[in-house]
Amino acid sequence: MNFLRGVMGGQSAGPQHTEAETIQKLCDRVASSTLLDDRRNAVRALKSLSKKYRLEVGIQAMEHLIHVLQTDRSDSEIIGYALDTLYNIISNDEEEEVEENSTRQNEDLGSQFTEIFIKQQENVTLLLSLLEEFDFHVRWPGVKLLTSLLKQLGPQVQQIILVSPMGVSRLMDLLADSREVIRNDGVLLLQALTRSNGAIQKIVAFENAFERLLDIITEEGNSDGGIVVEDCLILLQNLLKNNNSNQNFFKEGSYIQRMKPWFEVGDENSGWSAQKVTNLHLMLQLVRVLVSPTNPPGATSSCQKAMFQCGLLQQLCTILMATGVPADILTETINTVSEVIRGCQVNQDYFASVNAPSNPPRPAIVVLLMSMVNERQPFVLRCAVLYCFQCFLYKNQKGQGEIVSTLLPSTIDAMGNSVSAGQLLCGGLFSTDSLSNWCAAVALAHALQENATQKEQLLRVQLATNIGNPPVSLLQQCTNILSQGSKIQTRVGLLMLLCTWLSNCPIAVTHFLHNSANVPFLTGQIAENLGEEEQLVQGLCALLLGISIYFNDNSLESYMKEKLKQLIEKRIGKENFIEKLGFISKHELYSRASQKPQPNFPSPEYMIFDHEFTKLVKELEGVITKAIYKSSEEDKKEEEVKKTLEQHDSIVTHYKNMIREQDLQLEELKQQVSTLKCQNEQLQTAVTQQVSQIQQHKDQYNLLKVQLGKENQHQGSHSDGAQMNGIQPEEIGRLREEIEELKSKQELLQSQLAEKDSLIENLKSSQTSAGRSEQSSATASAGDSEKVAELKEELATLKSQLNSQSVEITKLQTEKQELLQKTEAFAKSVPVQGEGETPAATNSTDVEGRLSALLQETKELKNEIKALSEERTAIKEQLDSSNSTIAILQNEKDKLELEITDSKKEQDDLLVLLADQDQKILSLKNKLKDLGHPVEEEDELESGDQEDEDDETEDSGKDQDQGYL
Repeated sequence: MNFLRGVMGGQSAGPQHTEAETIQKLCDRVASSTLLDDRRNAVRALKSLSKKYRLEVGIQAMEHLIHVLQTDRSDSEIIGYALDTLYNIISNDEEEEVEENSTRQNEDLGSQFTEIFIKQQENVTLLLSLLEEFDFHVRWPGVKLLTSLLKQLGPQVQQIILVSPMGVSRLMDLLADSREVIRNDGVLLLQALTRSNGAIQKIVAFENAFERLLDIITEEGNSDGGIVVEDCLILLQNLLKNNNSNQNFFKEGSYIQRMKPWFEVGDENSGWSAQKVTNLHLMLQLVRVLVSPTNPPGATSSCQKAMFQCGLLQQLCTILMATGVPADILTETINTVSEVIRGCQVNQDYFASVNAPSNPPRPAIVVLLMSMVNERQPFVLRCAVLYCFQCFLYKNQKGQGEIVSTLLPSTIDAMGNSVSAGQLLCGGLFSTDSLSNWCAAVALAHALQENATQKEQLLRVQLATNIGNPPVSLLQQCTNILSQGSKIQTRVGLLMLLCTWLSNCPIAVTHFLHNSANVPFLTGQIAENLGEEEQLVQGLCALLLGISIYFNDNSLESYMKEKLKQLIEKRIGKENFIEKLGFISKHELYSRASQKPQPNFPSPEYMIFDHEFTKLVKELEGVITKAIYKSSEEDKKEEEVKKTLEQHDSIVTHYKNMIREQDLQLEELKQQVSTLKCQNEQLQTAVTQQVSQIQQHKDQYNLLKVQLGKENQHQGSHSDGAQMNGIQPEEIGRLREEIEELKSKQELLQSQLAEKDSLIENLKSSQTSAGRSEQSSATASAGDSEKVAELKEELATLKSQLNSQSVEITKLQTEKQELLQKTEAFAKSVPVQGEGETPAATNSTDVEGRLSALLQETKELKNEIKALSEERTAIKEQLDSSNSTIAILQNEKDKLELEITDSKKEQDDLLVLLADQDQKILSLKNKLKDLGHPVEEEDELESGDQEDEDDETEDSGKDQDQGYL
C-alpha cells in the first residue's frame, strides 16, 4: 500500500488531523472490541466517513472490513455496513461533484482499491457466498459491490467468478428475487458479468436466463415498459451477440416466437415516449443480432424461417407501413426487415407481396423506392431503403426478374398509369440529385448481380428522349450521361452499374462496343493526368475497358481483343493502365465498403462504393491484369485449353453417369440376392417340415401293419386296376399339367439368360468405346495445363473402376454358362420322371427351379446353392419313395377298414340267424314234449353247448372289434 500512501501524501487538500485520527481509532475499535455493538457502531461510523475520506478509509479500514465479513456473518446489520463502506471506497459513482482535473485520479483510485480487494480471490468467493443471504441489508449492498468490482476490473473478476463453484448460478438467483430493486440491480450485475466473455454467456444462457428475462420484459409491459426492459434487452444482446451457441439455443427454445408481442405497437399516432423509442430500438437490434449477415449462413437461415413462421416478419412489415412511426424507429425497422429477408426465398416472396395501406394499394417495394429517390428524405432513411432493396434481391433471381420486367415494353403497357419499381429506378438514375443517381445505379446493379439472363433482358430496355427523337437504349443513355461530365458520385454509380452489367455477359460487351464513341471516351479518360478526385473515375474506366477485353467474344472485327490491347499499349501504356486500375482498391473508402453489406455512411459524400461491387473488383482485377499482358498466341492456347477442358468434362461426366448406372444395377442385384436368401430359408424350413411329415406317415404305417397282421396281406391284390403305383388317374393328369408349367418356366428362364447376355455385351462395348475415347483424349491433351493433368488422373481412376467391373461381368458370364447347362440338364430330367411323380415330388422340383433362379442372379451364393442342390436331390428321392409308399399304405388302410366293417356286419347277421334258430329249436322241443314225444338229454346238452359256443363266438367277435378299433 505504499503507492496509496504516496497518493494520499501528494494530495493538497487532505483531511484534517482530527479526522485521520478518528478513522484510525475507529479501525482500532473494529479490530479490538469484543462487544458486537461496539464493532457495529465503529463500522457504521466508517461508512459515514467513506464517501468524503475515501482514500484514508480505504487504506486503513479495508483489511478490517474484510475481516468483519469473514467473522461476523451472523449479524446482518454489521455485514451490511461493511459492504456499503467497501462499495463507497471502490465505486466511482459518487464523483460527480469532483473537479474535472481530479476525475481521472479518482477513477484510478477505484481500480487500485479493486485490485487490492481481488488480489485475494477468497474475497470474491466470500462476496458470492454472502449473496446467498436473503436479508435485504446484506444482499443488496453485496450486489452493488460486485457490480462495481466488475465495472472496475471486469476480465479479472469474471475469471475469478468463472472458476468459483456455483458462482454464476448464485448470481442467476438474483433474477428470481421478489424484491424488484434487487432483481433490477441483478440484471445490471449480469450485464457487467457477461460483457465480452463467451464462456460466462453460455453458462448464464443455460441457467434459464432467456426464460427469466423474457418473463420480466412481459411483466413490465414489453415496449411500453420502463428502464428495466431496457436493461433486460441489453443483457439479452450481451448473451446473443457473436455467440452462435446461445443463438442456436435461443432459436431451439422457441424464444423467437415470444418476441412477436414486442412489436404490437398499435395504430395510435401518440404515445411514443423516449423510453418506448429506446426499448423498441433495442428490440429491433436484438432481432438483427439473430439474422446478422456475419452469422453462420445455416444459423441465420433457420432464424429467418422461424421469424416468418411465427409472424414476426409480418408484424415488422406492419410497422414498416404504419403511419406516425418516429423516423429513427422506421429506419431501424427497415434495416431489420432487410436482414430478416436477406437470402431467404420464402421471406423475400412474402415481402414482395406486402402492399402499403394506400388507395389504390401499392407494393411496399415501390413505396420504399419512392423514398430512396426523393432527395427531401433523411439520408439515413434513404440508405436503409437501399439496403432493404439490396437484401430483397440478394440471391433472389425471381425478384431480379420481376424488377427488370417492369422496364420491358410489354410490362409497361400492361401496368398503365401506375408507377413501377423499374421506372422509379430509371427516374432516379437520370435525376439531378447525385445521391439519387448513385442509389438508383447501385440498386439496378443488384438486379443484375450473378444473373446473366437479366443482363441480356435489360439490353431490350428503350428510353424515350426528346419528342421526335428515336428511343435510346438504357445502356447507351448511361454512356451518354458519363460523357457529359456530371458529378463524381453520379459517374461512379454509373460506372459501377456498367461494370456489373458487362461482366460475364459477352452480348452486353458487344452492345457496348457497338457504339464507336465508347472506347475513345474510356481511353481518353484513362490517358489524361487528372487530379486526385478524378483518379477513382479513371480507375473505374480502366476496369470497364478491361472487362470489355476479358469478356469479348471477338464478334466485332474492329474491337477484337488483340486490337483493344494494341490500342491500350499505344495510347495509354500497359503499366499506366494497370496503375490506373489499382486506384480502385487503394481508395480510402474501398476497404470500408468491403467490410459489411449494409451501406452505412456518415454523410452523402462518403457514399462511393457498394459492398458487392468491391467483391467484383477483387475478382476481376487479377484476371484483367493477366489478360492485358497476354499475347494473341497465349489467348489462342487458352481457348484451346478451355475447349479441351470442356471435352474432358464431358468425358468425365459420361464416365460418372456410367458408373452411377452400374452402381444402381449392383444395388438392385444385391437386393435381389437378399430376397432370394430369405426365400431359400423359407423353402428349407418347408422341406424340413415335409421330412417330419414323411416320418410321421411311416410311423403310422408301421403301427397299422402290426395291428392288421398276416391276415390282411392277401387284400393287397384286390386294388383297383385303374391305379398305377398308388396314384389315381386324376393325379396323373394334374402332374402332367405341372410338368408343362415347368417347361414354360424353363423357357422364360432361358429368355432371361439371353437378356443378361445382351446386357453384358452392351457393358463390354461401352467399356471399349470409353477406353478408345480416353486414349484419344489423352493424346489430345498432351502439353495442356495442370488442370488437364488432374483430369487425366481422374480418368485413370475411372478406367480402373471400369476394369474391375468388367472382371465382375466376365465372372457373371461364366456363371451364366454353367447355369444354362444345369438348366438344360434339369429340363431333360423332367419328362423322364413322368407320371411317377407325386405332389411332394412336384414341390421338390419347384424348389429346385427357384434355387436355379437364385444361381442366375448372384455369384456370392454359388457354393451354397450347389450344396443345397445336392441335398435337394437326396431329399427328392426320399420324398418320391416315401410318398409313393404312403399312398399305397393309405389305400391298403382304407381297404382293410372297409373289410373289417363288412366282416362285422356278417358276424352280426350270423348271430341273429343263430338266435332265431335256437328259438325255433326250443319251441319245437317244447311242442314235442307237449305231444308226449320223448326228448333226449343229449339234444338239450347239444343245444346248451351250442348256446355256449354262440356266446363265445359273440365275445370273440367283440374282442376282435376292439382290437381293430
